Amino acid sequence: MSLEEVPRLRALAHPLRLQMLSLLTGAAMSATEVADELGITHANASYHLRQLASAGVVDVSDGEVVRGGRVRRYRYDPAKPVASGTGEVSPGEEAFLYAVAGELQRRAAKLAAFGQTTDAELWVTPDVWSEVTQRVHEASLFLHQSAQPPRTPGTVRTNTTIAMFTMLDEGK
Repeated sequence: MSLEEVPRLRALAHPLRLQMLSLLTGAAMSATEVADELGITHANASYHLRQLASAGVVDVSDGEVVRGGRVRRYRYDPAKPVASGTGEVSPGEEAFLYAVAGELQRRAAKLAAFGQTTDAELWVTPDVWSEVTQRVHEASLFLHQSAQPPRTPGTVRTNTTIAMFTMLDEGK
């Protein structure tokens, strides 16, 4: 893991920021819009959005002029890699995974209908692993690119949580 990846992972290892990324996939939003959607204060939303922006996780653009000032809009680009995926596991990567697990628990409490799931600890060849991770990556990008703003008519609220990683071989 390179040093430039550490701030990204630290920024992502927060449950509220993970919720924000989900919102910012479907539409560019201001801090006020994010705060309204998540039921938090504007100051809290603004703080966390600035943390994501300074870590390079979200893109920022100046939008329309409101009361003499420009409203910043934030957008998440899921095509940007979170980490290189090479080298030793960092504390930041571990913290990110735990934050994702916590976010999954929050979302599971809102379960309406069960879709597709898999939970597996398997041994596969490196070629199979490479092909599967590429396919999942492509499906994830397609899903993110298809995301709409919250509560768009004709859409359903969904959850997709994917965590794929190789594991240490602890022997027999």
